[in-house]
Amino acid sequence: MKRYKAGNYIKKHEYKSFSPSYINREFDIADKKISVLLENAGRLLGELNAFSRSVPDIDFYIFMLVAKEATVSSRIEGTKTLIDEAVMPEEEILPERKDDWQEVRNYIIAINSAVDSLKDLPLCIRLIKETHKTLLRSVRGEKKIPGEIRTSQNWIGGSSPSNAFFVPPVPEEVSELLADLEKFWHNDNLDLPKLIKIAISHYQFETIHPFLDGNGRIGRLLVILQLIDSGILRKPAFYLSEFFEENKKLYYDSLTLVREKNDLEQWIRFFLQGVCQTAEKTIQTFEKIDLLRKENEEKIYTLGRRAKKGYELLRLLYSHVYINVDIVAKELKISWPSANKLISEFVRLGILKEITNQKQYRKFVFDDYIKIFRIC
Repeated sequence: MKRYKAGNYIKKHEYKSFSPSYINREFDIADKKISVLLENAGRLLGELNAFSRSVPDIDFYIFMLVAKEATVSSRIEGTKTLIDEAVMPEEEILPERKDDWQEVRNYIIAINSAVDSLKDLPLCIRLIKETHKTLLRSVRGEKKIPGEIRTSQNWIGGSSPSNAFFVPPVPEEVSELLADLEKFWHNDNLDLPKLIKIAISHYQFETIHPFLDGNGRIGRLLVILQLIDSGILRKPAFYLSEFFEENKKLYYDSLTLVREKNDLEQWIRFFLQGVCQTAEKTIQTFEKIDLLRKENEEKIYTLGRRAKKGYELLRLLYSHVYINVDIVAKELKISWPSANKLISEFVRLGILKEITNQKQYRKFVFDDYIKIFRIC
């Protein structure tokens, strides 16, 4: 990597912007620590992939992983929504919390839409722009030209480019840099492991900073899209935002070291460490979910003739963490009294917890399940 040069600072008016080098090229990675980390990361992602194939109803569990990712990634940008709120119906959200809640919900929709689009489209800048448009629709960033590449200068930190922490490339450079990034994604002639390509891609995207707002969230979302697009993962069950938030200073320092010292290898090491830690935590999460499912199924077995509908309700709870009698009656196609009785049995068994303490319009939560995803 001695020949690698990240780019140059270009003086413009009262500030210097960073002009990154193109990355659609060969990289000579010789760091032995990277080789070890790469092997471990590949093994753990393989285990995670196998888990996603063997666990029943994995898509329901992924719903909560996506909600957690949306909560953490948005929290990095300043929102205050918690995982409990992220999965609540809109009518349950307090007016003063609605804006933050909507940003998180937009992120959930953006992830699901982007992953779904990969079934018909290869990963491309057009898909990224559509995802960005969804992310900023009807929220605080809606005036920052959602879905459009910036045509004006942006910056990170400070009140203007002149006192900013970092000034990305000038707008005139952005289109060509993104074209180079897209070519890099799909250049199969490069002898470069896929995880290293994903690490370099994240660094380059955050350095280009192609949108006026939402670059951090899109850059973090880009990681899972590349993992799926490259065939490393088959399900969107892996998110690095929590690792980046827990190591926020190291994250920014590591990106800066690439630009200042051309030290790309330390960034790749940091990224792969995040992959390893996150994969281990995600596997542990799935193990906890599977254990909770088995414990609850044993409880439901004691319901006798109601057990069949009980198993259906348990399955429903993975996508309806907050629930009431009307929802159960509708989704399970049973009468209101039957739904009410079934919920009462779930409360008695400790599967559901009532959160209203009233005789009418009662509401319940699958609290033990949410606990697995709560963020410290």
